[in-house]
Amino acid sequence: MNEALWALGRGTGIVALVLLTVSVVLGIATRSGRPLPLLGRFGVADVHRTVALTATGLIALHLGSLLFDSYAQLNLLDLVLPFLGTWRPLWLGLGTLAVDLLAVITLVSLLRHRVGPRVFKAVHWLTYALWPVALLHSLGTGTNAGSAWFTVLAAVCSAAVAGAVAWRFTPSFDGRGWHRTPRKVLL
Repeated sequence: MNEALWALGRGTGIVALVLLTVSVVLGIATRSGRPLPLLGRFGVADVHRTVALTATGLIALHLGSLLFDSYAQLNLLDLVLPFLGTWRPLWLGLGTLAVDLLAVITLVSLLRHRVGPRVFKAVHWLTYALWPVALLHSLGTGTNAGSAWFTVLAAVCSAAVAGAVAWRFTPSFDGRGWHRTPRKVLL
């Protein structure tokens, strides 16, 4: 049973990293207000939201499987308070910090219509901190951290996010999507 929990914990963590990467890239594309091939503008936002929630569910499964795995020897505090773990406290703490950021971002995103657009936007910017923290966690802990295939996967994820961020700061990025054009008043 422990081997199954360990494999589930590893697999869900890896797939969650890939989905978080896709979510960040789609979030940047959503912010542009432009449609992507095969998806309209609203389709990009829907896929972004679905991918983000799926990644969040996988992270919950990642945490649960490792919490009950006797080999990982995690306790509830390790999942909530960063940098207190006994095994690789820095790398485990980065994962805990990423989970804490994800919890805040997810909660505010789900309450988006109640907290208002300013709070939503301010908190949503934390994804730019969440993603690299989660990537560092995956590179510093786990059995696959030093393997060639995982290094390539992490490099592809990094290149995708770096490319999207670079595109975000190009002059052709028009910034549509988050500000509203004032209505013309007819007299």
